[in-house]
Order: sequence, then structure tokens, then C-alpha cells
Amino acid sequence: MNIENQKVSIFIEVIVNADIDKVWDCWTLPENVVNWNFASDDWHSPCAENDLTIGGKFSYRMEAKDGSFGFDFWGIYTNIIPKELIEITLGDERKVKVEFSEFENGIKIIESFETEDVNTAELQRNGWQAILNNFKKYTESK
Repeated sequence: MNIENQKVSIFIEVIVNADIDKVWDCWTLPENVVNWNFASDDWHSPCAENDLTIGGKFSYRMEAKDGSFGFDFWGIYTNIIPKELIEITLGDERKVKVEFSEFENGIKIIESFETEDVNTAELQRNGWQAILNNFKKYTESK
């Protein structure tokens, strides 16, 4: 096995000061996803579709606001425990796991994902963490 192509799992987390019903709805409903699913203010997520069932697909459009670049971020749900756990296989076969748990001041979200081979692990961690931070900001202000 070529060590350079080995996938590395990255873990990020945030505590959202809201109840689990609100957190779950903001995470899973397309009308909410479009409000937080981007890493910086010069990007946006103009549309989102989500079939939250095992074997169901989600697809979130991510684009630079100036139109210079965009892509569809999508995956298939492999495991769902409502308001506790979501597991996904992304379109490029990477695995993602999102855990929701009660915490002192709200809901703790721990997200793990396998890295891809194009960007550095640090860049990926920072980008995914920025999106998770946007989720927190949006959910707490809603």
C-alpha cells in the first residue's frame, strides 16, 4: 500500500448553544443549509437538496460569489440515528461521521472526515471548521 495515498481522518468540533431539535433542523433542512454551508464570506451555497434516509443522497452547491468557481458537494447516507448520528460516504468514497450529543451549554457536534488528496490536511481542517463555525453562528442567531 502506498503510504502517500493513505486517507487520514480529521476531527473537528463545536458546541452550539441551542436545543437538539433546532440543531438537527438547521443541519438537515435544505432551507437552513444554504445559510451556513460555506467557509468564507466570498462563498455561498445557493441550493441544497437532502433526502435524509439511509441510501438517500444530499447535494449542496458551493460557489464563489464572483462566479469564478463552484462545485457540488454530495454524498449518500449510510447510517442515521435521528438527533444523534449521521454517517455518509461522499461522492469520492471518503467517509464522514457527524455526532450530536448533549453538553453543558447546548449540543456538541463532533465531525470526522477522511482527507482528500488535492489540498493539505491543514487546509481541509480549517475549511471544514470554518463551515462548522458558520453553522454555529447561523443556528444560534436563528
